[in-house]
Amino acid sequence: MNLKLIIYLSLLILPIIIYLLIPTRKYLTRYGKLYIVYFVVLSASFLAYPPKDKIKLGLDLKGGMHLVFQVVTEDAINIETDMVITDLKEQLKKKNIEFDTITKGETGQFSIQRINPAQRGQIRDLLDDFKSWKYDVNDDTVILTLKASQKKYIKDRSVKKAVETLRNRVDEFGVAEPVIQRQGLTGDRIIVELPGVEDEERVMNIIKTTALLEWKLVIAGPAPDRETLLKDYEGEVPEGMEILKGDPKRTEGGYYLVNSVAPITGEDLTNARRSFDEWNSPAVSFTLHSKAGNKFYKFTSENLEKPLCIVLDGRIQSVANIKDRIRDSGIIHGQFTVEEAEDLALILRAGHLPATIKLLENRNIGPSLGADSIRKGLSATIMALILILIFMVFYYRLSGFNAIVALFLNIIILMGVLSYFKARLTLPGIAGIILTIGMAVDANVLVFERIREELAKGKGVLIAIPTGFARAFRTILDANMTTIIAAIFLFQFGTGPIKGFAVTIIIGISASMFTAVFVSRIIFELVLPKGKKREKLSI
Repeated sequence: MNLKLIIYLSLLILPIIIYLLIPTRKYLTRYGKLYIVYFVVLSASFLAYPPKDKIKLGLDLKGGMHLVFQVVTEDAINIETDMVITDLKEQLKKKNIEFDTITKGETGQFSIQRINPAQRGQIRDLLDDFKSWKYDVNDDTVILTLKASQKKYIKDRSVKKAVETLRNRVDEFGVAEPVIQRQGLTGDRIIVELPGVEDEERVMNIIKTTALLEWKLVIAGPAPDRETLLKDYEGEVPEGMEILKGDPKRTEGGYYLVNSVAPITGEDLTNARRSFDEWNSPAVSFTLHSKAGNKFYKFTSENLEKPLCIVLDGRIQSVANIKDRIRDSGIIHGQFTVEEAEDLALILRAGHLPATIKLLENRNIGPSLGADSIRKGLSATIMALILILIFMVFYYRLSGFNAIVALFLNIIILMGVLSYFKARLTLPGIAGIILTIGMAVDANVLVFERIREELAKGKGVLIAIPTGFARAFRTILDANMTTIIAAIFLFQFGTGPIKGFAVTIIIGISASMFTAVFVSRIIFELVLPKGKKREKLSI
């Protein structure tokens, strides 16, 4: 137990001890209310102190990178289609069903070409097990289409997985207190905020790399151009194949003709780490999970001495002949630097993105700009506070001091709650605090004016004050609840800075309800004179 906690508990228990030592306890109700206020303010102070360590700063105040990405969800559907094609090919061969090729069509669609008409019944029985796909048998062709509900599910899952993958990458890289979240409930955009980033280019490369790792069989290549590559194929890409380009930094470049379906992908990895190859050059070692290892062992056994390429995000990184059967581990070559090998291993460990992401917005905020924003924001807050205090004391005289006390308690509670929920203070959040100060005083103004109305009717102070509070409460509640509801929508659908504004508004208004209605009334009860002197009190 640290010293700060001991002091807090001691201050919390002290009023109870004092109360128990009082011989007569006529003011139990008043004491209970005071203790509630004392407990709330003390707890808020404990949570918020020291504010420099407890109040986290948003990107616009601390400086860093603000990025907005869009997930190309069609890529996730294409990957799902490839996996189904691979599985279906194995099933067809296992059941001895005759077919020529399987060809991909539009997104979420593929066809089985030249089937044996006599085996249509067997094919229908097999395809009934693929619940997510609709199929249509026409003559010797079967067309499969992904169901709309499944397509929607895959798109939603791809965005959620992209958020998780980006968070894993940023955490592995070591960025402190990042913000990574989906924009909206069903959108395909992701907000990434990275405070205090120094090596922006490296971070951007780590984030943007899809890291879709695939192993594909090479049919032909390399060739200097597409025409030369397809010379033996009458200038057309054969069915079930595609053309990929070699990464000039990793290979000799050129074009390769490869199988379009990958038997193994980065999804099958269990681990990846930086290592060194037999020439002592930086490389990346990988390990496959058992099921993928068995599949890879079968694949390499059937294709010994054939060239196999490793493809990262559509670019061939290395090509080598299969010399032996490979089961559960291997190495990725590619003329890497130590840093590049480390970053690639980091990306593969964190998981590949389920789809390509497009950068829509890149906003960099310098630390000096953030510091300047803090100074201006604090100056504006202090100026607003001073002007409000002057007005309240000038217009409401002694009652204005009541509002001032409630206002300061409101700010303490606001800071404590922000610290407890680890909310980030942004520039719009500071604007929300300034607005909260005004709204807190507005609640006091409503109460004071109601009390004045009651006094103008000739009622005594003893009756006017509780009546004024009771009649103003409904108006205060209605006005504040509508604002809180609007702020909840801002928090749900807004981005980082807007969320900061919404958070401070919600917490600030809730605190003002407590201070303006509950605390202010207790202050009046404490300072009200007794007997006939009550009638001389004015507001």
